[in-house]
Amino acid sequence: MSSKTKIVVLRMKELIYTGIFVALGILLILLLVFMFAPKGAKTDTTDTSDQYIPGVYTSSIMLNGNAVDIAVTVDKNSISSIQMVNVNEMVATMYPLMEPAVENLAEQIISSQSLENITYPDENQYTSIIILDAVSRALDKAAIPETDQETDEEKGTQPETTSKPQE
Repeated sequence: MSSKTKIVVLRMKELIYTGIFVALGILLILLLVFMFAPKGAKTDTTDTSDQYIPGVYTSSIMLNGNAVDIAVTVDKNSISSIQMVNVNEMVATMYPLMEPAVENLAEQIISSQSLENITYPDENQYTSIIILDAVSRALDKAAIPETDQETDEEKGTQPETTSKPQE
């Protein structure tokens, strides 16, 4: 039999160094994977921008020398409620269509989260317009200032103007 037995001698020091370098290599690969992997859903949650500063904002309407406040409660991204506050008995008696008009408009605005395409009956058309104006002013107070956007002059566009047709 001509087979020669070979004996391989490994020193313990070499085994320890090899194990440490393999562990460091695996750790480095995992670190690189976690650092450069796409974040997925995490980026979607940070990209949402808030529309309003949460709180209750009021706007006043003057009715025959008496102030009626329209209170608009907003969350970060939605209108929560619209109601009349600080209403005198005299105002409630003199203007009985105010409260139903506010309730009707509040229901429509909260469901659509917009002041666009709001409908109102003919009998309280002017009252509804005044209330919508007050709600609009309150929402302007609640809106987050948009300092990141360019003004019309910086964009090179002209603001929209209405003009009479030429004859």
